[in-house]
Amino acid sequence: MAEESKWKPPGDEDDEEEEIDETAYKTVKDAVLFIIEVSPSMLTAPPATDAKKADTDSPTSAALKCAYALMQQRIISNPNDMMGVLLYGTGKSRFNDEDESSANLAYPHCYLLTDLDVPAAEDVKALKSLVEDEDEFKKLMVPSEENVSMANVLFCANQIFTTKAPNFSSRRLFIVTNNDDPHANDSSAKSSAAVRAKDLYDLGVLIELFPISRPDQEFDKRKFYDDIVYNQVPTDPEAPAPISAATKTSSSGDGISLLSSLLSNINSKAVARRALFSNLPLEIGPGFRISVKGFIIFKRQEPKRSCYVWLNGEKAQIAHGVTTQMAEDSVRTVEKVEIKKAYKFGGAQILFTPEEISQLRNFGDPCIRVIGFKPISMLPLWANLKPATFIYPSEEDYIGSTRVFSALHQKLLSSQKIGIVWFIARKNAAPVIAALYPGAEHFSPDLPQMQTILPGLWLIPLPYADDIRQNPETTYLIRAPEPLIDCMRTVIQQLQLPKARYDPSKYPNPALQWHYRILQAMALEEDLPEKAEDKTVPRYRQIDKRAGEYVLEWGEELQKQHQ
Repeated sequence: MAEESKWKPPGDEDDEEEEIDETAYKTVKDAVLFIIEVSPSMLTAPPATDAKKADTDSPTSAALKCAYALMQQRIISNPNDMMGVLLYGTGKSRFNDEDESSANLAYPHCYLLTDLDVPAAEDVKALKSLVEDEDEFKKLMVPSEENVSMANVLFCANQIFTTKAPNFSSRRLFIVTNNDDPHANDSSAKSSAAVRAKDLYDLGVLIELFPISRPDQEFDKRKFYDDIVYNQVPTDPEAPAPISAATKTSSSGDGISLLSSLLSNINSKAVARRALFSNLPLEIGPGFRISVKGFIIFKRQEPKRSCYVWLNGEKAQIAHGVTTQMAEDSVRTVEKVEIKKAYKFGGAQILFTPEEISQLRNFGDPCIRVIGFKPISMLPLWANLKPATFIYPSEEDYIGSTRVFSALHQKLLSSQKIGIVWFIARKNAAPVIAALYPGAEHFSPDLPQMQTILPGLWLIPLPYADDIRQNPETTYLIRAPEPLIDCMRTVIQQLQLPKARYDPSKYPNPALQWHYRILQAMALEEDLPEKAEDKTVPRYRQIDKRAGEYVLEWGEELQKQHQ
């Protein structure tokens, strides 16, 4: 019988050396429901400015564009995730099969624009049409003359999550509003809304607020939303992380600034936290253990193929591969039990049974064992074979792990020391000597309250003696004269990046973005773009304006020194 398995093209077979399988992370299904307020102030365009990039988007329009951008992203990168858009405060009402013509509306002035579901091309097209068609937008976005009960809005969201995403590990509610006190003179309505919010949290739904300040009034969460939005981490450790700071907008209320601010926060939420290993013991000394989790924070993103498609039929079909092992001499089907593994040694094939292979690879139970400590200065920049793993404490196996972990981290950071550890990530994995590097907390330079990198420890794999290759043969290096170095120093100073630092969030991978842009155009039946947007292309005019004169001076000095 042929053995059915996941087919791989030639060259994609598993290597003999076992590697960490980053694709075997727990699959996290995420359901995101936007709740966007429709009111006269939310539909008011920002005041006109002389700025070149000034926009006329109202907060509601900007929020819908944000939802549209996220839906575009999800249809490609997270095809199993759900997303929906619920408007509240509208003159019209619609929920599932109900509309304004129904006799008894369950949720008056709530308009379910896009039901919570896996985004389809039709949903994206409909939302795009609403965002781009001004007449359609004005026809739907008519504010209600009556006040909307927030308890009713939250109960509507509860019903949507319960019926559409009952078993999702991550369910999130994004509230976009500029009204910081919707029930200013009604304490019973406030209490009812707080009860409905508690019901959502008991259901496992994480509520996140995107407050929008008005030109004449700052948004004050203490009036109402402190009782609605809890600073609570989701119960599922693999779920997407909650927002770490409130949405900040420009003081001018510029619509495009609002949109950019919302999009930057939303994009950071779209990536789920995925543990590379969970509850791994960190042994600081004999009999002294705590438990930690490991995460890969930085990893190159590449286009991923989820399946193979056969296009030679009347319509495209997903191909299911079947692999059959056959003997080379007799073309006989070889059963799995007949296959043995072997290594070449001295021209001979040394056979091993599966039990012997398992014993060869067994170096002990998975753990991180501290061997000793060294100054940070002894860790060279080149001693890094693979991406570092970020580790954080877990209380599941050893109570008090967080307190011990914090003490170890602070001591290493203050003493400028690193730990040298013996690291086995999982059963039968090859052991690694790694540096336990203390990482400091980092914040965004634009938003001081937004945490970009958590304080914690990093596992940096160190090379063995077998991993270091011989240096290449080099000739005598010619050193440039000091005048030439001085001229080049001026050129380099003129071409410094903003704030003298590289910010990866400003430079999307052009190849990856181009790949997704083509897929998006094909899925939505749009015209194929002619040119990719590449923010890594040098700005030659600015370079010439800032450093052109100094480059010419350097060339003249080079000629003078060469003569």
